[in-house]
Amino acid sequence: MSDTIVVMSEGKIQQIGSPTDIYNEPENAFVADFIGESNIVDGVMLEDYRVQFGGHVFECLDTGFVPNEPVDVVVRPEDVDIVPVEKGQLNGLVTTVTFMGVHNEAIVDINGFKWMIQTTDPVEEGAHIGIELEPDAIHIMKKSKYSGMFGDYSSFSNELDELSEVGSEEEE
Repeated sequence: MSDTIVVMSEGKIQQIGSPTDIYNEPENAFVADFIGESNIVDGVMLEDYRVQFGGHVFECLDTGFVPNEPVDVVVRPEDVDIVPVEKGQLNGLVTTVTFMGVHNEAIVDINGFKWMIQTTDPVEEGAHIGIELEPDAIHIMKKSKYSGMFGDYSSFSNELDELSEVGSEEEE
């Protein structure tokens, strides 16, 4: 396994770092999407350690942004905690649940943006849930030409579902 990774797009270096650094602190939406699943939402960095997105203000660990700077907010699917709706910082409707062996992968519609959540908690399609995010689960990135291109799972489809649909079409 490599100790240094270079992520490139269109012949240009996007980020150089250790696998852990690139995964935990991606520099733009391309890197965040390239290195793993990510929810990437539009936000506003209100001040150091405070970001607003989804109609809620969150504490985060990031600094060095201009007050009220538009940013991309990255939240990895495994860093989202499911809580009762009344305790949620954000609330949404579970649209899809896929059992993945060790965890469930849920697609949750939060104000029209589809989040991917990976959880060992039981979750059912059609359920209204709350989500909670700890400050270290929220990663802030400067806007880039890749902003808005990744991180919304509206078009998400499970490969197993696609394969079963193809198989049933062939049988007809």
